[in-house]
Amino acid sequence: MGRQNRPRGFRLAVGTAAAVAVSAVAVGTVMAAHGFSIEWLVGAAATGPAATDAPASTGSGPNGVPAPPTPTEVPLHVLGVTPDGTTRPSGMTPIVVRFDEPVATGSAMPHLEPAIAGTWTRPDPTTLRFDPAVPLVPDTSLTLTVPGGADGLRAVGGGTLADTTTITFQVADGSFTRLQQLLAELHYLPVDFTPTTPEVLTAAAQGAAAFDPPTGAFAMRFAATPAPLAALWQEGVDTALTRGAVMAFEKAHSLAIDGIAGPAVWTALLHDAVDRTMDPQPYSWAWTTMTRPETLKIWVDGQFVLTSRANTGVAAAPTPTGSWPVYLRYRTQTMTGTNPDGTTYTDPGVPYISYFTGGDAIHGFPRATYGSPQSVGCVELPAAAAAQVWTLIDYGTVVTVTS
Repeated sequence: MGRQNRPRGFRLAVGTAAAVAVSAVAVGTVMAAHGFSIEWLVGAAATGPAATDAPASTGSGPNGVPAPPTPTEVPLHVLGVTPDGTTRPSGMTPIVVRFDEPVATGSAMPHLEPAIAGTWTRPDPTTLRFDPAVPLVPDTSLTLTVPGGADGLRAVGGGTLADTTTITFQVADGSFTRLQQLLAELHYLPVDFTPTTPEVLTAAAQGAAAFDPPTGAFAMRFAATPAPLAALWQEGVDTALTRGAVMAFEKAHSLAIDGIAGPAVWTALLHDAVDRTMDPQPYSWAWTTMTRPETLKIWVDGQFVLTSRANTGVAAAPTPTGSWPVYLRYRTQTMTGTNPDGTTYTDPGVPYISYFTGGDAIHGFPRATYGSPQSVGCVELPAAAAAQVWTLIDYGTVVTVTS
């Protein structure tokens, strides 16, 4: 025979309810005298089989009182989780776990790693729901664990969740436009962003804006921005300018410097957005021109502060034209490589090195003259100028090379 259906509840007519209440008092007196409780009677009525489906009693308790039937502990199962692990949640997306049986009050609860602020609720007997207290951090990985076994979740009828269920969610990427807006507002870019309406500086508001950026306008932050630098700015486009700003932000917060706005960058960026913590360094840009005599100029917060003659790469090993952020720096290094004729070189003690693309860097190097192609791709400077440049640029400074 199949398992009898378990009723989800019962209803009594008013007169019947009154009769049961009177009978319960009388029976309760007898039961108390024999080691039972009135709670058992009420529980049996609420969770036991319907009267029409009740099997005949096969035994009796003390003094002929019928023994309570042995409950069947129906196992608990997870029917589904939303999001399902393939959908990337964002903002205040709730996490919902659905079961095939009502979950017992006081049962173990699901948990998230890493832990985030929020509240678990029970919208209905078979559903548990988690609502974040603040918006989720972009690109964060969250693991939901629904514990099973003896210490796991239990059904109202006493059944347990046999197996632990684990699902990993990858939070959606933050808005690239919002990334640029925040980098501009905090002065990591040579542009400003002005929102259409004033921003609310709370964790909840800033976290929500990470996925749904406010409207507003960008504009150059400095009155006389050189044309080659201004040309690098493109709203919504990942140019060297934005990558350099992310790298400068990573350097300021002691994060891995890769120019990628991952969870650590977004976490720190949203914190700074609330506190309005600005870039601790002035904005700098390095511009190398290969028009003779070749020069390197350093532009800081709206004006050129240094100009020096420089050497770029010879025709067989030219310095590429373009723009790149500084990604690696050494105060001194032994530089090795291969000359255009196939011979190798080893130059110990090269000072003030700032790599901007591949093996090409701005650095000091002793030459008889400066202002013409002489290097194997690098931008060479006199030692004194290299020392000054070292203090004016940093990780993330964009280096532009033009012909």
